[in-house]
Amino acid sequence: MSVQSPAMASVQTNANASGPLRPGYWPFILPALILVAAVIVFPWLFTVGMSANAWQVGSAPRFVGLENYIRLVGDTRFWESMWHTLTYTVLSVVAPLILGTLAALVFDSKMPLRGVLRGIFVMPMMATPVAVALVWTMMFHPQLGVLNYLLSLVGIPAQAWIFEQGTVIPSLVLVETWQWTPLIMLIVLGGLASMPREPFEGAEIDGANAWQKFRYITLPMILPFMMIAVIIRSIDALKSFDIIYAMTQGGPGTASETINLYLYNVAFSYYDIGYGSAIAVVFFIIIIVMSLVLLHLRQRAKWNT
Repeated sequence: MSVQSPAMASVQTNANASGPLRPGYWPFILPALILVAAVIVFPWLFTVGMSANAWQVGSAPRFVGLENYIRLVGDTRFWESMWHTLTYTVLSVVAPLILGTLAALVFDSKMPLRGVLRGIFVMPMMATPVAVALVWTMMFHPQLGVLNYLLSLVGIPAQAWIFEQGTVIPSLVLVETWQWTPLIMLIVLGGLASMPREPFEGAEIDGANAWQKFRYITLPMILPFMMIAVIIRSIDALKSFDIIYAMTQGGPGTASETINLYLYNVAFSYYDIGYGSAIAVVFFIIIIVMSLVLLHLRQRAKWNT
């Protein structure tokens, strides 16, 4: 009979502990796996399955294969909503990015009451989307709105804002910019607070002016943070629904109908669940591709000093 030393027993115990997942862990992991499958995996598999069927509410689903996707190719309203979504997303990212970066540079300076002003500046971000939509709808009113009153004070004619096809998307972007510029400011401000001071001291010794320090030191350092802000805002703007629906419901006509609103109308106004599911699948693929591209660009944004 061989006697196992305490050292050998300890090594065997450690080997067993570092081996495959022991059955005792599964009761803790299984509920999370079931929740993910029930909340995320199953709904998407169900949506993909429904996209291969012609299913009107009140009738039984009928398998049609790729017919719904082929139908999308010739759907001019779908492509129009795609263009509206792209325009809305680009403007809703670029405008807050520029203004938020400028605000971060201002609030990073040694200005009086800086903390109080920061708190006031981030307040729009805390408002609920529907409340924001209702307030801005009243401000956009052609006769009673405060915006046209302010324009009249400087001699600018009254604008139709969200009630005109040519100005509805820029007006909605104005609301997005007002609400989400503080988010960009906070992200970029975090990047500014984490920057080392040595490069700036060296630049001052070399006689660099304010623009040169921003262009060659500050901007490369905060670029990774700006890319994070772009990723967050792009995904959020791409799937924006509540503010647009509450303010215009896609109007006037279909001038502000993004792909989210078109999907909603197809599925819940026209009750074409199969075709609406196909739109949802295509939209999901677009979001995934855009996210991968933005993450790739984020990886290429190096911290340069």
